[in-house]
Amino acid sequence: MSVLLKKLKKCSKGKKIFFFVTLLIYIVTFIFFIINILKLKGIETALRVVMLVFFSLWFMLYVVAGLVTIISKKKKTFIGMSIITYLLIIVFIVASILINMVMGGIGSFKKEYIVYTTNLITLNDTTLNDDSKIGMIDNENDIEGNILAHKLIDKENLNYEIVKYDDYFQMMYDMYNGIIDGLFVSSNFAVTFSSDESYENIKNEVKVVYSYEEEMENQDNLISNKKLTEPFTMLIMGVDSENDGLNANQAFNGDTLILVTFNPKTLTATMLSIPRDMYVPIACRNGAYDKINSSAAYGSNCVINTIENITNIKIDYYLKINFKGVVSLVDAIGGVTVDVEKPWANTFNGRVCEQDSNRKKGENLICMDPGVQKLNGEQALAYARCRHLYLLSDIDRNRHQQDLIVAMAKELKNIDSLDKIKNILNTVSKNIDSNMNEEQILSFYNVLKEMLINANTSKDSLINIKKSYLEYYSLPVYLPAYSRTTSALGYYESSMNDIIKMMKVNLELEEAEMVKTFAIDYNEDYELLPVGKGKTDSKKLELLPSFVGQTEEYVKNWASSRGITITVNEADSYLPRGSVVNQSLHSGTFVKNISHIMIYVSNGNVNSSNSGRNENDEEDKNTDNKEKLPEKNENDVIIDNEE
Repeated sequence: MSVLLKKLKKCSKGKKIFFFVTLLIYIVTFIFFIINILKLKGIETALRVVMLVFFSLWFMLYVVAGLVTIISKKKKTFIGMSIITYLLIIVFIVASILINMVMGGIGSFKKEYIVYTTNLITLNDTTLNDDSKIGMIDNENDIEGNILAHKLIDKENLNYEIVKYDDYFQMMYDMYNGIIDGLFVSSNFAVTFSSDESYENIKNEVKVVYSYEEEMENQDNLISNKKLTEPFTMLIMGVDSENDGLNANQAFNGDTLILVTFNPKTLTATMLSIPRDMYVPIACRNGAYDKINSSAAYGSNCVINTIENITNIKIDYYLKINFKGVVSLVDAIGGVTVDVEKPWANTFNGRVCEQDSNRKKGENLICMDPGVQKLNGEQALAYARCRHLYLLSDIDRNRHQQDLIVAMAKELKNIDSLDKIKNILNTVSKNIDSNMNEEQILSFYNVLKEMLINANTSKDSLINIKKSYLEYYSLPVYLPAYSRTTSALGYYESSMNDIIKMMKVNLELEEAEMVKTFAIDYNEDYELLPVGKGKTDSKKLELLPSFVGQTEEYVKNWASSRGITITVNEADSYLPRGSVVNQSLHSGTFVKNISHIMIYVSNGNVNSSNSGRNENDEEDKNTDNKEKLPEKNENDVIIDNEE
């Protein structure tokens, strides 16, 4: 050793400095490489071990051989080994940057902390004073409607009378009708409530008086330990935000809800689009029926629990996607090829036109001709949002959104550059929130590798996507609390059950049933229908009919079969004795909410004051002996004088 050191001292000083600097750079970059490559848990473990062993052996070889070549003055050998060493250093640096970029994008999927905001809003012409009444959600776990509302009260030292509610929409209705002067709500209120026809112009009709925000731990607490290498479910929730990015607020509008199952063994996905107006029991409101998009006002947990209840399918993951991010995502993958459906309405001379991503109309409208074409981000978002130009409105929009998802899946195999990957990750990191952690996402690597291998032998998409069609029917429900009828949708259970069966088979929870016989008409083109389509053979949700003109016996039999009690009063009428002339509850009232009805039966005495009425007049006009429509339940509104 002493002999080697003596010989080394006699060597060129420049060579020695270059050699030891190279060793130092190699060690530092190799350590960073090791740290980063160890983050890729479960990905090519054997390959990573081989790489680390090789790079370690090369380090030792370079130390020994480098010293020997310096001492023996084998200049060419030393230069050659140094070039290889610096190439490996470059590999370490580039690989570390790439891994950091990917892991940074993946890590941002799950937002640990987000900004929650509460606003005290009033109608534009309202001025608050000491006698003002302010609505607040009576749920101590509601971040924006209750917890932050109390903090805002303390911060601003507000002394208004607080009226507590269990329903955001009832609270909004009462503000619009002067029962309360203002209310506490999420800063997303304009987007959340504008999907209701009563509040389409809410953004221009209300003002924010006070606001309070706080960064808190994400309250969307769905936890799943399932790896993406086994069949899983995911709920896609579209968030129609006015800004690019997704980092705030509990409430959203819930207009786009798509339940997806994926089987990584068969590379098969199934999709169920849930119409925003579907009338279902809302989980976080003790099963009270309402349109499913209303559940979004209470946060993701309420939406997830509601869908789990109606499908009996456990949701493993959720994916919140900001619609404005769709523009950037579609542009990042180079656009999507879609067959744009011809609109039913001829409003724009047969073209499909919709507001741009900033909700601007006029010259900012985004328009497309019908037919197969490649859409950019703005066009894709416009097509995904457009419903008013189509006969089936939201149902058609749901189909178009499924088409866009399929189109995006097909484009994934065309990602061929680092810039595309970087742009996609940047877009995703800002505009997606999910409960998937890094380890779960990385577990999808082997599935993705299999998809890419298959893509080399197929010209279609990376996965087989099975779409569904949920059969629905119109359900014009009368809402006593609002004194109006809402245009909801019911769904046929037979159609839903077929779709659920398909999803459970894909999740390997049920066995597929083999179809052994079928009939074909050779005079017609054979078409494979989406699962659920054409299944309309099950009962509908029941609405209260008008009993005017029916007999007392008929009404009693109808009510008895449904466990509803009947009270009968007599009334003067031109109708035959025993015929129903009026009823206490409005036709269209949801039968599940009814326990008692009062009817008024003709006593056969013609009253000159009402002898000219027709049957509709009998139902709609309030008479002296008619029971009034139910007042708001006192349990729904609690007066609480806050200090």
